[in-house]
This record gives sequence, structure tokens and C-alpha cells, in this order.
Amino acid sequence: MPWLKKLVGAIVILGGVGAVAGWVGSAPVRLDRETLAKLGPGDAARGKRIFYAGGCTSCHAKPGSQGDARLQLVGGLELKTPFGTFVPPNISQDAKDGIGAWSVEDLANAMLKGVSPSGRHFYPAFPYTSYARMNPADIGDLYAFLKTLPAVAGKAPANSLGFPFNIRRGIGLWKLLYLSDQPVVPFPAATPDPVMAGRYLVEGPGHCGECHTPRDLAGGAKKNVWLAGAVAAEGSGVVPNITSGEGGIGDWSEADIVNYLETGFTPDFDSVGGAMVDVQRNMAELAPQDRAAIAAYLKAIPAHPNGYPARKRAN
Repeated sequence: MPWLKKLVGAIVILGGVGAVAGWVGSAPVRLDRETLAKLGPGDAARGKRIFYAGGCTSCHAKPGSQGDARLQLVGGLELKTPFGTFVPPNISQDAKDGIGAWSVEDLANAMLKGVSPSGRHFYPAFPYTSYARMNPADIGDLYAFLKTLPAVAGKAPANSLGFPFNIRRGIGLWKLLYLSDQPVVPFPAATPDPVMAGRYLVEGPGHCGECHTPRDLAGGAKKNVWLAGAVAAEGSGVVPNITSGEGGIGDWSEADIVNYLETGFTPDFDSVGGAMVDVQRNMAELAPQDRAAIAAYLKAIPAHPNGYPARKRAN
């Protein structure tokens, strides 16, 4: 049957074209020269602010570290998710096991594009989908600060992922859908400066949406219910709604939010718990005006009801 042969031939050709298009579309994309030129010389003092806003210690310090040991970024924390177990790597200044041999361009490509120095996709357990909104100059400052931290030998264990999640090339197609440098919440031109500063901190380095926003089946953030709370990536708990919607923090004032970020105490004198303990510890390192900006943004964004099934809420 000639028609059947033609049909099979057409399917093979279309399949081949689709495979080629998928391969090309999934290729890692690096930053252009114009963006790299904006990295600047880097200032370690300013980079310290970005370091704590970005919560680098939360994932990359050795689990259970306290005090100065939190600056030994050896990695090793296990993040057990439905996609598999991700292990944040050593990002100390060790040239062999860490990122001591990275250039500032390498760091910028990792944080803004999710691409490693060797040209491989990073998994989005590394929150570059939020870091992509950062100013390149802040990456330059962060690089300068990281250079002041100790080198610590020792490689973190590898990720443990099953098929098809162990195929990194597929992340390139995922990025086409979910990686963007555009702000999530639009505001009019006359929006007060603190709200805009808070948007940058929350949506960019603070990567609050990575945990507080529900995700779809492909693991992408549902931006239409931004910060509405979500089922925790690990375990059976939930991450709370931090909008002013039902079940959220609508009854918190900006001063309440500021105090929580600084001290870890809620308006009803409960204390921070779970994974938020480390986050709050980082927020306490920021300047008062940064915490105030975060609070102003959270009170200005759209309100949403809880973005997770009804269950006991984790702190």
C-alpha cells in the first residue's frame, strides 16, 4: 500500500525534524557580551548584602552549621522532592571541589541562565528562575564577597534522580517555558520606591516564590497565584500563604512583617519554624530598610486564597 509507506515516511521525517528542533531548542544559552559588561568590578561589602538576601547559606552550608561555620559553603544538604534527591554542591573557594576557579562570568551564567562553566544545564533546584531577575552588577558584587570566604575541600554527593529527570538536556525545554528575567508583579510608574525595592529583593535574590508559590505538574511556578502558599517540596507539610488573601498574612501590618524577619516572632508571639528558620536568620542580616521594603511589597501584591489543599499549615 503506497499510501501507508508515504504515511510512515512522513511520520519518520516529522519525528526527525521534531527531534532536531528539540535538540536545538534545548541547548544551553549563555549571557551576551552586553550583559556581561554590566557585571562591573564587584564590591565585597555590597556583595555581603546580596549573599544574605540570596540565602546562600541555607542550602550550601553544611547542615546544622552555626556561627562562622555557616560561611563554609561545602554543600551536602539533601533536598528530597518528587523528582528525586537534589544535593546543593560545594560553592566554597576550593578550586577543585568548589567554585574557586570560576570567573565572575561563570557565576553570572550560573545565576542568570542556569548554565554551568562546562556548558551544562543546572537543575532548577538551584533557584536561577528567580536569580534571573537580578541586576548583573549585584552578581559582580556577590562574586567579590564569595572570594572573601574560606575554601573548604570535599565534594558534595551527586544528585539522585531517575529517568527522565536525570537527562539534563531536557531542562533546556523547561527553561523555554519558565525562565524569564521579567518581574512577576507589575506596578504602575508611580509606585513608591520601597515597594519596588521589595519587589527586587523578593522576586530576585530572595527567591521567595520558589517555596511560597504553587507549582504545576512540570514543576513551574504558577505565577497567577504568586506567593499563595504551596505544598512543601519535601515532606508532607505546606509553605504558608504570604499574600493578604484568605489564610495568608492579611492581618499582619508592615511592622509585623519587619519584626518577624528581624526576630523570628509572629504577631501572636509564635516563633519561626522549619526551613524558614534559616531564611529568617539570613533576613536578620539585612539592613532595616531592606526588611521594610520586603514588607511593603508583600502588602502591595495581589491577594490570593491559600494555594494548597486544606491541611495543617507549617510555619
